[in-house]
Amino acid sequence: MRGRSPKSSYRLSWMTFSEPHPPTAGQLPAALARRFGGRGDVFSAMDRAKADARRRHGHQLIDLSLGCTDQPPPPQVMRAIVQQLGQRSSAAYCLHAATRPLRARAAAWIRRRFGVVADPDTQVLLLVGSQEGTAHFPLAVLEPGDHALLLDPGYPSHLGGLQLASARIQRLSLEPEDGWRPPFASLSHGERESLRLMVFGFPHNPTATVGSQDWLDEAMAMASRHEILVAHDNPYVDLALEGEAPCLLRSPGWQERGIEFFSFSKSWCMGGFRIAFAVGATPLIQALQQVKGWIDFNQSLAIQAGAMVALDNLEDWPAHLRSLYRRRRDHMAQALATAGWPMAPRPMALYLWDHLPRAAGAMDSLSFCLELVRDTGVALTPGSGFGTAGRHHVRLALVAEEPRLTEAAQRVGAWLKART
Repeated sequence: MRGRSPKSSYRLSWMTFSEPHPPTAGQLPAALARRFGGRGDVFSAMDRAKADARRRHGHQLIDLSLGCTDQPPPPQVMRAIVQQLGQRSSAAYCLHAATRPLRARAAAWIRRRFGVVADPDTQVLLLVGSQEGTAHFPLAVLEPGDHALLLDPGYPSHLGGLQLASARIQRLSLEPEDGWRPPFASLSHGERESLRLMVFGFPHNPTATVGSQDWLDEAMAMASRHEILVAHDNPYVDLALEGEAPCLLRSPGWQERGIEFFSFSKSWCMGGFRIAFAVGATPLIQALQQVKGWIDFNQSLAIQAGAMVALDNLEDWPAHLRSLYRRRRDHMAQALATAGWPMAPRPMALYLWDHLPRAAGAMDSLSFCLELVRDTGVALTPGSGFGTAGRHHVRLALVAEEPRLTEAAQRVGAWLKART
């Protein structure tokens, strides 16, 4: 690390922005408007459209737009949560020291799962979801105006966190022709030298690409040469249907400048409980811990009890989910092909991702999805919500039983046929 230069010092304090005039009703505060650049919120538009569709279609709405599984958490997890809820401590604030048992379990899981040793006291941090962690991390390490790189398309909290930190953002466009591999080699020497932080994640949301360990090794090698920090979002690490999911902790250099985010939402169906953890270089964990100390407390001890059961006793649970999602993926791909919209199966569980159908014509993904849910009651996710590279793509979450997926495909097929 370089002394205390702008590129190597950690940002550990809040930045304030003056607000000369209070916002009027319906307007964003000027500080937020500056950070977000007036960007329309695709997901808010879809949320309103789904609410309208519920009134129009009632129980016939089929929502395949959220990556939130329809499966319950493992029964053992629920029993542990319920048992701990009876303790007064579960209703109290939970400070960092009280998370030590879960951090120890996380470190043990990391060692079994990846063969990597992490110190639970200095290299592991409990989170209220990996989305919270990735969104807060830039506030911990960036000064306003620092350069940061993210993937396009990519998960919205990666962009949002950089915008909240007032970073200068460089997007690295992913292309289907390249298998959605990040083209790190396309960055010039000057671009690499200017970067302070890279944020990405494989297996990849939204493209449902598993990725490869050598992609992360390439990123970390570049980061080490140019003194860049790397944040890797890995909530889908257990949901690769084909190949093996990569892990930043297996790449040399993570103990100096890397941090990786893991979640209980996907592997153990605990999305609504909002619990996750980060593992990374000690200075990065300390920086994020300080920011979190200003923003939130930790999750209830009851939810932590369920998470510990998952790590200790249910490492095989994700295999059950992979089998389920593989059946749904193959079933839905066939149903859509029969309906006139061939959509290629993807190697990562939970999603299908592909181009808009020909019948969409000149529509972008948001217009397509808004009309689709209005007319059919089937909600998909516009690819534009993940970046400009996704504006002609759509994501479909496999979060319904097969008969319901068949019905959704039939509705979409009839709607597309009526448009031709």
